[in-house]
Amino acid sequence: MNQQELARELGHAGAQKLLSGSMARLAYNGRDGFPRVIPVGFHWTGERIVVSTAPTAPKARALSFRPQVALTIDTGSTPEEAKALLVRGIATLETVDGVTDEYLASARSSMDGAELAEFERNVRSTYQQMVRISIEPHWARFYDFGAGRLPAFLANLVNGG
Repeated sequence: MNQQELARELGHAGAQKLLSGSMARLAYNGRDGFPRVIPVGFHWTGERIVVSTAPTAPKARALSFRPQVALTIDTGSTPEEAKALLVRGIATLETVDGVTDEYLASARSSMDGAELAEFERNVRSTYQQMVRISIEPHWARFYDFGAGRLPAFLANLVNGG
């Protein structure tokens, strides 16, 4: 996928709304070679998707060997409401002292006030270090099933092709 197509997919208003959320599913290959899909909090920087975790997390160890990932962010409980952003990319890992800014920014998208303050206190007392997993998108697709923005194979079926 070229950069213009990638920017168009990630820049779509529906994709931007999903990227402003706080939860996604991350797929990667474990050290044993088998795939994993796990729920993760994330923060979109405008260029990269950042996931933060403990240095001892299995995903951090696995991604240091195989940095290729896929990520799905979706919403909607009915076919008409269903929207999904699919992303494939390469993860870069960096261990930082304390809590990553992106981890706290992700929390701010789903809580505020006293709840956020308590969360931040707990997080800062739990993590001496974190791993910043920064995902550079190389491919992305935004689907809005209710609006007819479908995967090509499905669009062909719907349109009788």
